[in-house]
Amino acid sequence: MTGLPLIIAFIIAIVLMILAISKFKIHPFLAIMAISLILGLVAGIPLTNVTEADGTVKTLGLANVIGQGFSGTFTSIGIVIILGALIGTILEKTGAALKLADMVIHLVGKNHPELAMELMGWVVSIPVFCDSGFVILNPIRKALVNRTGTSSVAMSIGLSSGLYIAHVFIPPTPGPIAAASTMGVGNNLLLVMGMGALCSVFPLIAGYFFAKHIGTKVTANDEANQNEVHKTYEELVAEYGKLPNGFNALAPIIVPIILMAIGSIASMAGLTGTINSILQFLGTPIIALAVGTVFGIIQLSGAGKMNEFYELTNETLKTVGPILFVTAAGGVLGKVISSTDMINYITQNATLLEKIGIFFPFLLAAILKTAQGSSTVAITTTAGIVAPLLPVLGLGSPVRTVLAVMAIGAGAMTVSHANDSYFWVVTNFGAMTPEQGYKTQTVGTLILGVSAMVEIFILSLFL
Repeated sequence: MTGLPLIIAFIIAIVLMILAISKFKIHPFLAIMAISLILGLVAGIPLTNVTEADGTVKTLGLANVIGQGFSGTFTSIGIVIILGALIGTILEKTGAALKLADMVIHLVGKNHPELAMELMGWVVSIPVFCDSGFVILNPIRKALVNRTGTSSVAMSIGLSSGLYIAHVFIPPTPGPIAAASTMGVGNNLLLVMGMGALCSVFPLIAGYFFAKHIGTKVTANDEANQNEVHKTYEELVAEYGKLPNGFNALAPIIVPIILMAIGSIASMAGLTGTINSILQFLGTPIIALAVGTVFGIIQLSGAGKMNEFYELTNETLKTVGPILFVTAAGGVLGKVISSTDMINYITQNATLLEKIGIFFPFLLAAILKTAQGSSTVAITTTAGIVAPLLPVLGLGSPVRTVLAVMAIGAGAMTVSHANDSYFWVVTNFGAMTPEQGYKTQTVGTLILGVSAMVEIFILSLFL
């Protein structure tokens, strides 16, 4: 199958995938894999390898296409995702995430509590999932409501915004790592992290002002529970005993960043020999995050919790497993698409896509996010679809590819509603009703996604 019928088949496949995940509650892994197989069959990918007369493979069979798409994704990002998640778990367990939050409060000051909550969430969510981050930091949010008299809703949305922005933009969160790898910039995570921080500026500003505004319009049920709140916060701090110092709390995050930066600098400087090899080795994402994990283990040992390390690792693997498999399934879909004639057809008729450009990955991710709820699924699935189209979209250079990763992340924020677990975390822990959640969390994530896309579009005009 070629031409317009193939494009129509592709659109139908995406619609069926969304329906399977959102309406019929089929697991994303199974839905994406099934759609990949069906699309491959409909598109006419041969069932077995087509070989030349000398025995070399001319065209891969569908089974091998699926196998390569799956294994290729695991090869490139599996270890990185696992180590990033493990670092986050350790920070959670040792109280380092709480320490990072306190550092942000001291930096911003108590006179700007909404901003403190937002920046706190943004920092903590770099290694920690936004759902977990909200649960971890919610006692601090409540305590600050008590200490400052600020609106509980404003603090909830400020915290939610900061967590969400880092969650979709900045590795080692699995979504951005998976998208970067799928789209060919997985070895340049430092650029992805830097661009993620840059693209956070507009949504952080928009989230802050929306939080202050909506706090005057909506009242949560926990506004009056302040005495109980303060006690809960103090008890939470006491559970950790002694919190780690600032360096120990930052080390698992900052050391990998420094190592990747040094590796990139060594490469740009044209160094050669043993020193260059060592720096390049330490600067690869897998090794850099492994070193960060070592610092996390040292932190765990200092907290006297090494006896819990086995169980922490086990729980992390259980959490990361579904993400890895969904990510790999997204890689399969991308491989199937690239193995069809669709790319050639789109390339020959690229006028419309060229005009859409950077907005195409944003819109596709937003549709997937709104339909099925998971930002990570939206990011990984969209990356698999967009990767073969990058040259056609005018996003083929490394910097513009990273911008496409950011556009996918912006779309994956748009919007959080009842089919998203994060929506329920924010509304339940923020003591809001579902109706209030739609006015606050849903509208807020729409503002975040659109403001982020505005910034990404502006950057695309210059990069």
